Amino acid sequence: MKKITDSISPLTFTSSALIALALIGYASLRPESAAALFSHANDWIIGEAGWFYLLAVGFFVIFLIGLAISPFGRIKLGPDESTPDYSYGTWVAMLFSAGMGIGIVFYGVAEPIMHFSSPPDAAPRSIQAMRDAMEITFFHWGVHAWAIYALLGMCLAYFGYRKNQPLTLRSAFYPLIGERVNGPVGSLIDIFAVVGTLAGLATSLGLGVSQLNASMNYLFGLPQTLDTQLWLILIVTVLATITVATGLDNGIRRLSEFIIIVSFLLMAALLFVGPTAFLFQAMLENLGLYLNGFVSRTFHTYAYAPASKDWMGQWTLFYWGWWISWSPFVGLFIARISRGRTIRQFLLGVLFAPAGFSFIWFTIFGDLAIWLDINRAAGEISKTVADNMPIALFSVFEYLPFSSVLAWVTGLLVAVYFITASDAGALVIAMITARNGSDEPALWLRIFWALVCGGVAAVLLLAGGLDAVQMAAVIAGFPLATVLLLMCWGIWKALSDEAALQASHRLHAAPLLSSEGGQHWRRRLNSIISHPTKDQVLRYVANTVQPAMTTVQQEFVKRELQAEIETLEDGVQLTVAHGDGTPAFLYAVRRVSHPIPAFALSDQRSSKDERRRYSRAEVFLSQGGRGYDIYGYSQDQVISDIVVQYDRYRHYLHTAPNPVT
Repeated sequence: MKKITDSISPLTFTSSALIALALIGYASLRPESAAALFSHANDWIIGEAGWFYLLAVGFFVIFLIGLAISPFGRIKLGPDESTPDYSYGTWVAMLFSAGMGIGIVFYGVAEPIMHFSSPPDAAPRSIQAMRDAMEITFFHWGVHAWAIYALLGMCLAYFGYRKNQPLTLRSAFYPLIGERVNGPVGSLIDIFAVVGTLAGLATSLGLGVSQLNASMNYLFGLPQTLDTQLWLILIVTVLATITVATGLDNGIRRLSEFIIIVSFLLMAALLFVGPTAFLFQAMLENLGLYLNGFVSRTFHTYAYAPASKDWMGQWTLFYWGWWISWSPFVGLFIARISRGRTIRQFLLGVLFAPAGFSFIWFTIFGDLAIWLDINRAAGEISKTVADNMPIALFSVFEYLPFSSVLAWVTGLLVAVYFITASDAGALVIAMITARNGSDEPALWLRIFWALVCGGVAAVLLLAGGLDAVQMAAVIAGFPLATVLLLMCWGIWKALSDEAALQASHRLHAAPLLSSEGGQHWRRRLNSIISHPTKDQVLRYVANTVQPAMTTVQQEFVKRELQAEIETLEDGVQLTVAHGDGTPAFLYAVRRVSHPIPAFALSDQRSSKDERRRYSRAEVFLSQGGRGYDIYGYSQDQVISDIVVQYDRYRHYLHTAPNPVT
C-alpha cells in the first residue's frame, strides 16, 4: 500500500478517480437522466455563454502570436543548454496524432459535405456554399484549435522544464498564488484538468469508435450498433493499455510515426486517382479564403442572425469546447515532448505545422467529396452523410478506383489513431495524478487511467450516443476556458519576471580569483578537457563546494540573514531568505550527467552506456539550471561565483516590480 500512495498525488488522484467512477456509475444506471442533464447544461452554454468561448479563443490566438514575435520567443522551454529530445519530424507526428488524429478521419469528408449541403450563410449546394464549406472547415481545424493546445503546452513546458516545477497545470499558477499551488487550490486546478481531459478524450474516442465501426461495417459487414461499439471500445482499450505500458518512446512514438506515413500515403493516393488539378487549385483558394475570413470568423457570434445560433452551437462552439476540454491532454503531452525548444520554435511549430497538415487533408478529402457529389454521385454522398455520418469517407471511396484498398488503409488508420489517442490520454492523466507530476508515472497508474478512459467513453455512448459525447466536451470546456485565461496572465508575469532577471545577469561580473601561484587555472583547464566521473564530481562538491558555501553562509548569518545549506542527492544547495514575501536567493551545485561529446576520444564512446557519459558540477539558481560547470574551481572561486550571483539577485530585486522567482 505504501508503494501505491508514494506514486500518486493523493487528493488529485482520489478526487479525480471518484468523479470519473461516479460519472461512469450514474450514466450506466440512469442513462436517460444523464442525457437530459447534459442537454440542459449544453443548451445554457450555447445560449448564454457562447460569446465567451469565441472571445477566449480569439484572445489565445492574439496572445500567442504576440509572444512568438516578441523577445520572449528566444527563451527556451528548459535550461539554456538543453536541446530537443526529438527530431522536428517526429515531434510534429507525435503532437498531431495525439491532437486531432481521429477527428480528421471522422470529419474529413463529413464536415465539408455538411456545410455544402446545409450552409449557415449561403444557398445549399451553390458555388458560395462550396467556398464557405472549406473556409469554415479550415477555421475549425486551423490555428485557433492549435492555439488552445499551444497555450497550455507552452505554460507547462516552461514551468516544468525551466522553473523545475511539477509537470501539472497547477505549476502555471505559481506566479499568481505562490506556494499555495502545492495545497488544495493547486489540487483543484489539476482535478479540473483531469475531468476536462476525460471529457475531451471521451469525445475523440466516441467519434473514433463510430468511425471504426463504420470501417468494420464496410469491410466485414459488422453491424453499426451500440453493442458493437461498446465491444470495440473494450478491445481498443485493452490494446491501448498494452501500448501505454510500453511508455512514450517505445509505444506512442512509433505509432505516431507510422500513422503520419500512412496518412500521407492515403492523401497521395486520393490526389492521384481524383481530380488532381482541381484539388491543387482548391488548396490555394481555400487558403486564401481562410486568411481573408480569419478575423471576422474569429468573432462571429451570429448576434444579428439568432436563427443560426443553433448551427454555431453544433459546430463552432462544439469544436471550441472539444479543443479546450482536450487541451490538458494535448498540452501536457506536447509539453512532455517539447523540452529544449525555444518558445518561438514551439509556437510556430505547434500553431502552423499540424494546421498545415489539416488543411491539406481537408482539401483532398473534402473538396474531392464535393466534386464527386456534384459530378458523379448526383447528391448521393450528401444524402449518405446526412443519414449516417460515420460512413461518409467510405461513401467517397465507392466512386473511386481501388476502393477496397483505400477502405482497408483507412480502417487501419482509424484503428491506430484510436489507440494512440487512448494511450496518450491515459499517460497524460497519469502524469497529472502522479506525485509531483512525474513524467514517468507508475505502470499501474497508467493502466488504471487507460481503463477509466475507455469506461467514460462507453457510458457516454450509453447516455445518448455521439450527441452526449459532444455535449460533455462543451460542458467540460467552459470552466477550463477560465483556467486558460488565468494561465495567460501567469505565463506573462513569469516571462516579464525572467526578462528583469536576465537584465540583471548582464551586469559586469567580478573576475575569477587567482591564487596558488597560478596553479588554479591549470587545474581548471584540466577539468575542462577531462570528463570526470560521477564519483569525482560528488567528491568535488563535498570537499570544495560545500565548505565554500559554509563560509558564505556564516557571513550571511553574521549580517542577520537566514541562510541554510541543504545536502541534496546530487549536490548541495545554499538558500538565503529575506522575509516579507521576497523570493529567496538559491544557489545550488548539482551533478548533471551528459553524453561525452563527439570530439572526445572515440574509445570512450564505444563501450557501455555509463562510460559514454561524464558528469558536470552545474550551477542552479531559483529559476533553474544556468548551464555552466564549476568543476575545478577553488573554494575562493566558488565563493566569488556565489557572491556574483547574489549581486545579480539583489539587482533583480531592485528592478523587478513584483519578483516571483
